[in-house]
Amino acid sequence: MSIEFSKKLTAHETPIPGVVLYDLPVHGDNRGWFKENWQREKMVALGLPDFRPVQNNISFNEKAGTTRGIHAEPWDKFISVATGRIFGAWVDLREGPSFGAVFTAQLDPSQAIFIPRGVGNAFQTMEDNTAYTYLVNDHWSADAQGQYTFLNLADETAAIAWPVPLADAELSDKDRAHPRLAEVVPMPAKKILVLGADGQLGKALRELYAGEATVEFAGRADFDFTNEASFTARNWKNYSTIINAAAYTAVDSAETPEGRAAAWAINVTAVARLARTAVEHDLTLVHVSSDYVFDGSRESHDENEPFSPLGVYGQTKAAGDAIVSAVPRHYIVRTSWVIGEGNNFVRTMASLAARGISPSVVKDQVGRLSFTQDIAAGIRHLLESAADYGTYNLSNSGEPQTWADIAADVYELTGAEREAVTGVSTAEYFKGKDVAPRPLGSVLQLNKIHAVGYEPPAASGRLKAYVRSLGHPAVAASTKAESPGE
Repeated sequence: MSIEFSKKLTAHETPIPGVVLYDLPVHGDNRGWFKENWQREKMVALGLPDFRPVQNNISFNEKAGTTRGIHAEPWDKFISVATGRIFGAWVDLREGPSFGAVFTAQLDPSQAIFIPRGVGNAFQTMEDNTAYTYLVNDHWSADAQGQYTFLNLADETAAIAWPVPLADAELSDKDRAHPRLAEVVPMPAKKILVLGADGQLGKALRELYAGEATVEFAGRADFDFTNEASFTARNWKNYSTIINAAAYTAVDSAETPEGRAAAWAINVTAVARLARTAVEHDLTLVHVSSDYVFDGSRESHDENEPFSPLGVYGQTKAAGDAIVSAVPRHYIVRTSWVIGEGNNFVRTMASLAARGISPSVVKDQVGRLSFTQDIAAGIRHLLESAADYGTYNLSNSGEPQTWADIAADVYELTGAEREAVTGVSTAEYFKGKDVAPRPLGSVLQLNKIHAVGYEPPAASGRLKAYVRSLGHPAVAASTKAESPGE
């Protein structure tokens, strides 16, 4: 079979998810031929994952009928033929519904194929002196050997129709001894690592991903942000994504010398280490931001508004956002007025209502509540929908309210009188107190998150369900007051 010259660069999907066959332009004349075996810009534009190859390997085979495989390796591969022709066979050996799926094709130098991590690769040479070349996005190491998955070339379930019968082919003893499909342990998917798993958002992510083996949770005891070893001791090759739900959020304490140092350590220095880790290991980094990166002078905030933080906490969150934005694969999820499991403004107001206390609550800060279950669901949506990387505002929807409006709603929902809540200005509420400045306007525009298919529920409905879930015993038990706007 002669090489077909001057094909158009074209991608062809196969029955195995993620395995894509490419036609390559090969330019030939009386001297021979030339091709661009790997052209990042053109191929990424065509949809090939930008898998950052680090090593180029060539397998030379003297005789037709030489057969190698089936090997599933813990890295991605981009495979083509340099000279000669092969019959290729690929079997999905990853955990999941496509386990055992088979694709076969004959390849000459005018074709190439992308094989994701965990898909078994095998080939049989159709001509003497065939050279089989592949780019990989990780360096071989002795440790990686234990992560390989193998399948017997003669497996009856895969039923690969080898052009040269295996009895007549050139095989290694190791390849002859590989297990049948029923005995293969599937290669596990790369994991999502949730950091800050004991906080309000972390608990919501635990509930959302409960029972999913591909999601790992790390609280403060499991991942110490102040310890460099937390970032270097983990085998990041086994992960695809980091969700950073951890942060220093003590807004007022951040204004003290000790708090300022702690806020910068957690919200900036540790985030820089996470960003470096994500870049070095080609991970997706999800980072949770805050309305405090703005001074609140605008009626509402879109994702492109320049930073204008008022206090130390906002400054550290803005610095962290700037760092994360340099990571090629990142989602910055900006929230406001977070409510979840734990002490928060709504729980405090419900507790005061249950005890018959009439509070003064600020009436000139405007925003929307963000319930952690919906932040968690939005993060999952961004990851699973493969939305464009970047920053997304994510609060609950509905009409913006003041903290006093929300407090009155909580009182009404618990059976108390709305009129028990007195609205005061921020200046009056904090008069004589040593506190951080608050943005008055915290309304986040939600157009961008809507455009990628996620519709956060209305805050009013979530508030009703949240207050109902507290119940009077739980409400009365919560006595810790929190400053409005934290």
